[in-house]
This record gives sequence, C-alpha cells and structure tokens, in this order.
Amino acid sequence: MFKDRKDAGEKLAKALMAYKGKDTLVLAIPRGGVAVGYQIARHLQSDFSIIVVRKLPFPHNPEAGFGAIAEDGSTYFNDCVLKALPSNTVEQIINAQKLEIKRRIEVLREGKSLPVMKNRTVILVDDGIAMGSTIRAAVMLCKNNNPEKIVVAAPVAGPSTAFDLSKIIDHVIILEKPLFFHAVAEAYDNWYDVQDDEVVQIMQEYKRLNEHTLERL
Repeated sequence: MFKDRKDAGEKLAKALMAYKGKDTLVLAIPRGGVAVGYQIARHLQSDFSIIVVRKLPFPHNPEAGFGAIAEDGSTYFNDCVLKALPSNTVEQIINAQKLEIKRRIEVLREGKSLPVMKNRTVILVDDGIAMGSTIRAAVMLCKNNNPEKIVVAAPVAGPSTAFDLSKIIDHVIILEKPLFFHAVAEAYDNWYDVQDDEVVQIMQEYKRLNEHTLERL
C-alpha cells in the first residue's frame, strides 16, 4: 500500500537507481503517472517528459476499454473484445481519442515533440497498470523510436499483466503484484483523479529543478 503517488514514486525510484543518469529518459503517462514519474526522474537525475496515450473506452462503459492509442497512432487492441463492436463505432472512438491526445500534447507538453529516444534507456511510468492496454500502446510507440532499452515501472499491477509485459520489453519493475487485483486505486491510501493544472505544475517544477541544477554546475 502506498500513501500517495509521491510515496509510490519515491519507492519506485529506489528500485530504478541502476538507471541513474542523463542517458535515461523517464516518460510518464498522464495524468496520474506524472506525479510518480516526477519523483523517479528527480532521483535518477534524468530527462523527464510526458507520453500521451489514451484508452479506447466502450461507448456505454467508459471506465473499461477495448484497447489504447498512442500519440504517434500506435494502437493496441484487445482482439476478443474488439469483435463485439461495429467498425464505425471503433473509428468514432479512435477519432475522439486522437482529438484528446492532441489537446493534451498542447496543454500538458506545451505542444513540444517527444524527446529523442534513439539509443537511450526509456522508462515508461504510470501510477498503476490494470489491463495493460495503455502501457502496451506506449511500448509500441517507443519501439518505433529505436531506444537501447525499454523499462516499464509502476507501483502496482496484476501478476499476469506484469509477466506478459516482461515478454515484450527489457525490464519490468512492479512493486506490488496482488493476486486478486481489481483496481489501481486500491493500492493507495490517498487516491484522487489528477487534473491538467496539477500536471502542468509538476512539469514546471521539474523545469525549475533542472535550471537550478545547471546553475550550480
């Protein structure tokens, strides 16, 4: 159990110290993953940015999804579930999420491109992994950018999800893998939905932290 996302990030950072340094790039999935990723990047003294990925929600049950899409168009589908939806419905949902991705890039990343990943260690961070669709789409995007190594780090995930991820990337670090895992929120004492303004504030704080570090060099 974690007190909050700050606590989770600090604990994850300790497990990731082997990757400390500027050759490492921490990419957090907004919104919840950003507070976790900030703590990791701060302790690792690494570059830090946001990777925008969106769940593809069911029309009448937006909490559940049939896949996810990343900002470069990389799309992961849960094929068994996808077959239950008409193709035009799927297309409408994808288009809606593309618009939200564009909005988040403008608001949360100031419209900037993703940092260079080629030949670097990329650590993908979220505040927890449920079904794994979102993180899989993020992995697909990263693989398209030829990093040297891809690491997935999250405070909590189900054992089967963690195992499946370990087969497609270089390293998976999950601190808690409850056998009967239902929801990410269950792993936190203080859980709330993160809003855009908090993400912007965190990213501005990291920018100030980096500027202060450079001034001391």
